[in-house]
Amino acid sequence: MTEFRIADTFTDSLARLTGEEQKAVKTTAFDLQLNPSNPGMSFHKLDRAKDKNFWSVRVSGDVRLIVHKSDGGILLCYVDHHDPAYRWAERRRLETHPKTGAAQFVEVRETVQEILVPKYVEVEQRAPQKPKLFADSTDDELLSYGVPPEWLADVRQANEDTLLVLADHLPAEAAEALLELATGGKPEVPTPVPAGTDPFAHPDAQRRFRVMSNIEELERALEYPWDKWTVFLHPAQQELVERDYNGPARVSGSAGTGKTIVALHRAVFLARANPDSRVLLTTFSDTLANALRTKLRRLISNEPRLAERLEVHSIQAIGRRFFQPHLGATRIASPNEVSALIKEAAAGVPGHKFSQSFLRTEWEQVVDAWQLETWEEYRDVRRLGRKTRLPEQQRAVLWSIYERVRERLSAENLITESGMFSRLATTLVRSANRPFDFAVVDESQDMGVPHLRFLAALGGDRPNGLFFAGDLGQRIFQQPFSWLALGIDVRGRARALRVNYRTSHQIRTQADRLLGPEVSDVDGNIEERAGTVSVFNGPIPTIVVCDSQEEEEETVGNWMKRLSAEGIAPHEFGVFVRSAAELDRARAAAKSAGLPFVILDEKVETTSGQVAVGTMHLAKGLEFRAVVVMACDDEVIPLQERIQTVADEADLEDVYNTERHLLYVACTRARDHLLVTSVAPASEFLDDLQISK
Repeated sequence: MTEFRIADTFTDSLARLTGEEQKAVKTTAFDLQLNPSNPGMSFHKLDRAKDKNFWSVRVSGDVRLIVHKSDGGILLCYVDHHDPAYRWAERRRLETHPKTGAAQFVEVRETVQEILVPKYVEVEQRAPQKPKLFADSTDDELLSYGVPPEWLADVRQANEDTLLVLADHLPAEAAEALLELATGGKPEVPTPVPAGTDPFAHPDAQRRFRVMSNIEELERALEYPWDKWTVFLHPAQQELVERDYNGPARVSGSAGTGKTIVALHRAVFLARANPDSRVLLTTFSDTLANALRTKLRRLISNEPRLAERLEVHSIQAIGRRFFQPHLGATRIASPNEVSALIKEAAAGVPGHKFSQSFLRTEWEQVVDAWQLETWEEYRDVRRLGRKTRLPEQQRAVLWSIYERVRERLSAENLITESGMFSRLATTLVRSANRPFDFAVVDESQDMGVPHLRFLAALGGDRPNGLFFAGDLGQRIFQQPFSWLALGIDVRGRARALRVNYRTSHQIRTQADRLLGPEVSDVDGNIEERAGTVSVFNGPIPTIVVCDSQEEEEETVGNWMKRLSAEGIAPHEFGVFVRSAAELDRARAAAKSAGLPFVILDEKVETTSGQVAVGTMHLAKGLEFRAVVVMACDDEVIPLQERIQTVADEADLEDVYNTERHLLYVACTRARDHLLVTSVAPASEFLDDLQISK
């Protein structure tokens, strides 16, 4: 049977064309799928190509589509202007790997001799020869990782300076395995497929080649060409998406490893595999829920019936929706109302020295979060995440304050958000009918105690009921607490993603310096960060400490002008600052660059043709080719206001950790280029971010 496939190299190359050129390419692709033998199709055989099955198809005056034609079908491989399109085809062959059995594009070795020069690494001509990384690896071992036979000699010569450049010319599975080996890991060897198996059916092949069954599927695949994840999944991601879990499961990984992508595909997989089910995809804020909703539309735009059973809401929105019918005369108290009640109650208890800030956070993170109702419960609770030591006598004083707060809430028919989720959880446990069969939770590291209590009641006792995606290294809103204490046990069902395909090796390596080699949660689950690999190269991030805000604005403006002249579009820039107080500096820098810009709000909608400017908290879930992180001054990050509200020095560690995580989030939004600036004196974090000399 003739099959019609597209390759990820095709969607990548399509994204680099102009809008009008893309429209013409899509029309040609649709025509090819409908009738590949149409006499109107202008096929031209590529005489200089090593693979005799490569043909070009005329799209327009100068645009050519490279296809691979065989008895098995047609594969869309690449598209570009005439000469670069032909050069691409002349330097590649489509082969079945002799060891793994996976279909892969292999660069013709003799055509890339001049390319294997480290682009971003300056090496002194007379410097000592660095050790060869794979000199002791056998041919059989290297082949088992998917290294093409003709590249074995080059792999054996690779050292730490040349490896990333070499990796650019190898199939993805080979590049990832070699990078993991070079960083001390032991890659998993894929199981070879039996002889005669379709080479396109191999998991490694499916990350780059996919069958398009109909015109609607092709249309969806080409609609958002930058979003390859809508079509192609890494085998490690695919395995997590389709796995059967006998309880709550969690996928972790550092920034750029595709956790959100796994969460989206998991939600869709559950809805497809269970035709009568309802699936909730949720996260901790309306901002991120909006972003998830947009991504989900791209993933299932041609499946409206599936969308009817798959809902996307923030955890707060879904809680209020379910609780609304039960409210009656009860009203949810706002944070300001609760603060006023705490202040009033504290004034009625003489002699204590607790600050309003301490009283509010102790209420939010301990008393209200865990819904403590008696003095005995408060006396005995483990105050995880609250390092300030409290003798029993002081706790008794605090409870006398909080007891007054609870009485006032009850008297005024008010309920806190934590109380709302607690009541919902009780209702769900008692109910035979639950509103959702499955829940998938993104950015789970910033879910709070009441949210987890509600989710545990929603699906914690059912196979595949709960699936979490998150990174402890990006926790910026929540204090640590025990999931086990709430009935959510992911031990034995926690997996980590290791391949970063969003952020260059240089940016990832430098950003990782802000965090430790591993992060652990309260229940003893450890997330190791050292084993992550990035599979592409880029320039080293630039860190600049300026003498004035005017100098900083000029520095950022010139940097953006230079990259703009090199072809980076305005909407491929992101500029982030710590808080709204620094937004004027970001605006001035964008104006200095002469580029149009948009200020991101809670909807976090980027605009084509405009630089995205916003605070670091709004950076989550976004990615750009070039990112500027501005105003990293002393007393700005870590934010001095937060430090001043700490009641005990022991709590400073948590403040510093979340501020580090915030800077890490902002830096890792960058794919290729990163600039970090400050006005002297600079944040102490910049010393950690710098590469040691």
